[in-house]
Amino acid sequence: MLHPRRSAQEVLLCDLCETVPLQSHCEVCNINLCVNCVGKHISDSSKDHNVVPYLRRKSPNYSKCPTHPDKHCDLHCEKCEIPVCSTCALFGKHKGHDVSDIQEKLSAKTRSLQKDLEELETRIYPRYEEMASDVQTEKAELETKYGKLTTTTDQQGEILHREITAIVNQRKSDIAEMKNKHLSTLNKNTEEITQKMAELKQIMSDLKSILKSNDVSLTSTYKSRNSEFRTLPPKVTVPSLSAQKINKNQLNEMFGSLPPLSINTEHGDTMKSAEAVSSPPVKPLLDEPRLTATIDTGYSYLTSVSCLSEDQVWTCSQFNETMKLLNLQSKLLTSIQTKSGDKPRDITVTRDGDLVYTDPNNNTVNLIKNKQIQTVITLQGWYPLNVCSTASDDLLVTMISDDGEQSKVVRYSGSTEKQSIQFDDQGRPLYSSGGYKYLSENKNLDICVADYRATAVVVVNQSGKLRFRYTGHPSNTKQSFNPHGITTDSQSHILTADQYNHRIHILDQDGQFLRYIHCDLHAPLGLCVDIRDNLFVAEGLTAKVKKIQYL
Repeated sequence: MLHPRRSAQEVLLCDLCETVPLQSHCEVCNINLCVNCVGKHISDSSKDHNVVPYLRRKSPNYSKCPTHPDKHCDLHCEKCEIPVCSTCALFGKHKGHDVSDIQEKLSAKTRSLQKDLEELETRIYPRYEEMASDVQTEKAELETKYGKLTTTTDQQGEILHREITAIVNQRKSDIAEMKNKHLSTLNKNTEEITQKMAELKQIMSDLKSILKSNDVSLTSTYKSRNSEFRTLPPKVTVPSLSAQKINKNQLNEMFGSLPPLSINTEHGDTMKSAEAVSSPPVKPLLDEPRLTATIDTGYSYLTSVSCLSEDQVWTCSQFNETMKLLNLQSKLLTSIQTKSGDKPRDITVTRDGDLVYTDPNNNTVNLIKNKQIQTVITLQGWYPLNVCSTASDDLLVTMISDDGEQSKVVRYSGSTEKQSIQFDDQGRPLYSSGGYKYLSENKNLDICVADYRATAVVVVNQSGKLRFRYTGHPSNTKQSFNPHGITTDSQSHILTADQYNHRIHILDQDGQFLRYIHCDLHAPLGLCVDIRDNLFVAEGLTAKVKKIQYL
């Protein structure tokens, strides 16, 4: 039957390619197909397709027209968005309205439903499953994490108490020393005053005698000493303590702030743990990043950098056994040699300000506290590469098997292994074998690995599920991308060093490229950011650290 507003020559086209006239119909998917698209359609083995010639397709279950009970609603009124019969379309209240074949409308709607189903099955429902698993994991770890938070608070309180006690004791010591010095000065003054008074008495007596004698010789030879005695011995006063008014806000800031619990609703993410930082102030990217300092480390080759503060960084070279703490003026503040005498592979600074380094030659991860080195992790069958400290004070370590065939990321709490990340949901390796594998934890607790050999940044969530891979700027197909160092900032940006192209890539937390940082960089390797989001870049060949403001 011809449509009321169609010509007899109008041809129905294939729903897939939309260019070739249809010949068949899949009754399972309710889709019209041309000869060329039938094979492609039935190659989807997820369904048992039933493709029949179009004219032999089952008739749709048309509803009856409420106005004309003997008619079926085999047309669709585009204006009113309802099924109608041909009589209503030609002569009734739908006369003059655009109409279409109900079967075509049904096919289009069916395709929409299929897309919805596909999205629900492949993207939305698996994400909810993942979230359900994450929630159970978080619930199981809640007591431990909040217990650790309480312990950290107690420790910080003890540190402040110790510092205050040390200051009080120092002041008391200063007061006692001042008192002794004051007493000594008074005793010395007493002796001097007594001596001067004796001399003055003698002088006064002599003067009286001269005046009384009226002797010309004595009077003419007398020399006055009054100027000598006009300068009195110094007087010492007791000092007062210049006590400053205690600024509670500064004290609070010094102690460490506890942000409100943050519930991140972006992208359907789960509630963050108590250690995760709440949404920080928005800091836009600078159009032109600025180089603000350059540190000469003195190495022949520089591998890694980790921030201790805004103006102090730890550095190391995989060709030198000594790790150095330097300030922005390149002054060496502290240096320490590895326990084994071998070269460190990577370093990180913990939340307590302690230094951690990996020693692949003896398969260990080591903690330096108060200049004392303690081995916290010893590996069997694996050797460590790179390391980072997390918001929960865990350590994340990239490692490679002794045969060089496997790579993984392992989370440690102290010396205890808590999590191992090696394969995706299909059992495929997440990371390449061998090569540099710098890593960093993002503010949303994603784990970001710069996989040099895979030429990709591999990002998994806190449960170890693959989120995305970044393989370089989409428009740049001519230059290779071999990421080395990686770090994250308060905005959840991911920054990774593109060594051979002498630049830094800035991505958002979902892997979308934002921009480059150049700043005349030369072969950048290790990266870190301080608490104010200043970027520190370790240049391998120049062995310099460059401090860059980019936000």
